[in-house]
Amino acid sequence: MVKIDYNALYLRSENGRMRLKEVSRALRKSPQRLKYNFDALEKNGIIKNPYCVFDYSYFGLVLFRTYLRGIYVAEQDKKRIINILENNPYVTTINELTGEYDLAVEFASPNPSKFNKELKKISTLIPNLNDYKVVLNIVTHIYPRHYLTNPHEKIQTPYSERVIGGDRERGEFNENEMKLIKTLLFYPTSGLSKLAEHSEMNVKTAKSILNNLMKKNIVRGFRYCLDREKIGINASRLFLKLHHLTIERETSLMSYLRSAKEVIQANKTVGDWDMEIDIEALDAGKIRQAILQIRIEFKDIIERFNLIEFHDTYKKSYLPMYLFGEE
Repeated sequence: MVKIDYNALYLRSENGRMRLKEVSRALRKSPQRLKYNFDALEKNGIIKNPYCVFDYSYFGLVLFRTYLRGIYVAEQDKKRIINILENNPYVTTINELTGEYDLAVEFASPNPSKFNKELKKISTLIPNLNDYKVVLNIVTHIYPRHYLTNPHEKIQTPYSERVIGGDRERGEFNENEMKLIKTLLFYPTSGLSKLAEHSEMNVKTAKSILNNLMKKNIVRGFRYCLDREKIGINASRLFLKLHHLTIERETSLMSYLRSAKEVIQANKTVGDWDMEIDIEALDAGKIRQAILQIRIEFKDIIERFNLIEFHDTYKKSYLPMYLFGEE
């Protein structure tokens, strides 16, 4: 098993396009040693499935999260169902869960009607898909995985909260921009020369477009999925139903989540729950502690809660393939 340098894992997973020289300066380790380390992480599947964080709202999209229950028992059935979901041009993310639900599937759609049609289409391919819950995702706050950093080694942690979704004015994208966006969807960690080659443009043009997309916050970063089992990461999603919520208490809650290093994401939603909070830690006890602290600090606004454990991520994206005419 690969010996994991957690600071290096943190920097690599938070910014898949970070240059070795930058990582070397941050960790005070040689680029050669780090390259060997990163190659080993990828070869052993510890970091996998790199993805570009797009703010889907600039594309006029609405995000629906569907929790599926009781759709498979055998492993071969699970593989068939995941394959069906992966091939749907509106599905962006597939997470396997442990507990009440089997899968959490995210759809990015131009409107509720289209989402409903796609869900019905999938139901014809998965006959026992009849027990599920749907939530509308309003906005997502993505936080760095600070829990991975070694507290005994001081490193710069330049990454901060990224907010996607919400009320944005839809952007207009020209042909070259859409070409590069599609390339980033498939090759998020490729160098500029490869991005330009896949996008059929010169390097200078590709660099200019990428910088502009990042400046406008349309592209919010480049991350990796992690194999939680191989690393020993415990992961759960905390569901909150809130009441008596004032602007001040909501601001306090979001500030608290931003500062809690085990919290890696918070989704504001419409449905059975008002908020979904993703919590990860290398020690399961720290997840329990983090949940307890949230319940204590905000007991006045938490009406009820639920908890589901994460198992694996089969697909992670922020844009659907249908945007590129691939249905």
